[in-house]
Amino acid sequence: MRQVTSKLFVFITTMAIVLSGCKDNNTEKRIAELEAKLDKLESNAGAVASPAATTVTSPSNVKPEGPLPSFEWTETEWDFGTINEGDVVEHTYLFKNTGEAPLIIESAKPSCGCTVPSWSKEPIPVGGTGEILVKFDSKGKPNIQTKTVTITSNTWPKVTTLRFKTFVTPKAK
Repeated sequence: MRQVTSKLFVFITTMAIVLSGCKDNNTEKRIAELEAKLDKLESNAGAVASPAATTVTSPSNVKPEGPLPSFEWTETEWDFGTINEGDVVEHTYLFKNTGEAPLIIESAKPSCGCTVPSWSKEPIPVGGTGEILVKFDSKGKPNIQTKTVTITSNTWPKVTTLRFKTFVTPKAK
């Protein structure tokens, strides 16, 4: 099941990068649908795989041995509510390292060029806290917007997805 989830995540990420022109609402909706499917697959990860399923292990889908850091987020989803087109809004996602080793964020990749994440490049010690600031520029983004920031770190699993949504009131023509 992890292999299917990993492949689906790679597909979604690839689609997001390829289609991240940020001007096509249909593309944005399709990405959101694919992410919802990924969430559903991840929530079923504990289900028993069919006998025909085979698992191929590779270094990327095998949990590393030894002590690992772990995220404990205050939230991973945010709703900005209704904003006006052209507004720039931001939210800070807070976390604590509840693992057994220093936590290092390797990257934070937005689903769209209109979203900019920033974070501390320093390792977060065990018990320490950190934050990821996400800014969204709604210029040219009318109506419902759903965006993601994909966090890659030295945790297990390596990838965490932060999400936000908003309704952007279009500018008068």
